[in-house]
Amino acid sequence: MAAAEKIKALLQSFGDEDDNRFYTTAMQIAASEAKKGHTKLAEELKVLIEKIKSKRKVDSVSKTRILPVNEAQRELKDLLEVYRPHIKTKDMVLTEQVSEAIERILSEQLKFDQLLQHNLEPRRKLMLVGPPGCGKTMTAKAIAGDLEIPLFIIRLDGLISRYMGESIAKLKLIFDSMYQHRAVYLFDEFDSIGSNRSYGNDVGEIKRVLNSFLMNIEKDQSNSLLIAATNIPESLDKALFRRFDDIIQYPLPSSKEIAELIKVQLKGYSLAKGKTVNALAKEAVGLSFADVSNACKDAIKEMIVQNTEKVSSATLFKFIQNKKTKF
Repeated sequence: MAAAEKIKALLQSFGDEDDNRFYTTAMQIAASEAKKGHTKLAEELKVLIEKIKSKRKVDSVSKTRILPVNEAQRELKDLLEVYRPHIKTKDMVLTEQVSEAIERILSEQLKFDQLLQHNLEPRRKLMLVGPPGCGKTMTAKAIAGDLEIPLFIIRLDGLISRYMGESIAKLKLIFDSMYQHRAVYLFDEFDSIGSNRSYGNDVGEIKRVLNSFLMNIEKDQSNSLLIAATNIPESLDKALFRRFDDIIQYPLPSSKEIAELIKVQLKGYSLAKGKTVNALAKEAVGLSFADVSNACKDAIKEMIVQNTEKVSSATLFKFIQNKKTKF
């Protein structure tokens, strides 16, 4: 990457709040200066980069720490994970249908007061359905980021196993918290309570939790957003679906969407001659967004380790193939 391109990539990554790419580009600049014999400058840059990293880590911990704002929060500290995401929906690559559904939700949320004046409520109870790695959890983060409110992630499998016999009481605390603290509440692995699968001796507890969830979601009039995410919708109790305002389907990405994602992931880097982005995208059809993203990151790391100027298309192709062989 030429010096001008590196500076542009550095500024772009700073503007996008992409810490990993910022550090990588900054280290490339330091390495380039070292090659030119500017060893003192290179060392000063490395020290400065490490200082920035350390400060960002402290800031990140303070932003993602669970905040014990009341007794209910303290009781749920082992069940709730609280984040203040910086990601926005504009940072995501989504299908047109999913993008339109999310845009509609955000638009209604931003017009919350106006809708209430007409005795209408914005969409705020959502079910996200699709295979792992297709953006369900990231969507919840992005919605919270766009609305500038916290994200509470509830691990339902932990609710059953950790609080056996107390699950219903803990679930009520979560719904009570929705009134007290406006946020996005993501019920991850929703099939843990919503499916008809047998969990041995726990099946009675699961049914009670499911019934409690149905009653609570029916009564819920808070201004928080409730999002349930599942990988296996076919196993869910049919009574669940009518409780949600929107059911959003997340398919595996098409070659066009994969190509767009590769370009986003390689932003600030040059791709060496060989297979084009479109050709690589066609090879990656069948993978999830997460798989493609990880393949791109692996290829970038390989470029850094090998101390080359461009990302090898052959290396990226190899990592894409490696992801496909796991199936």
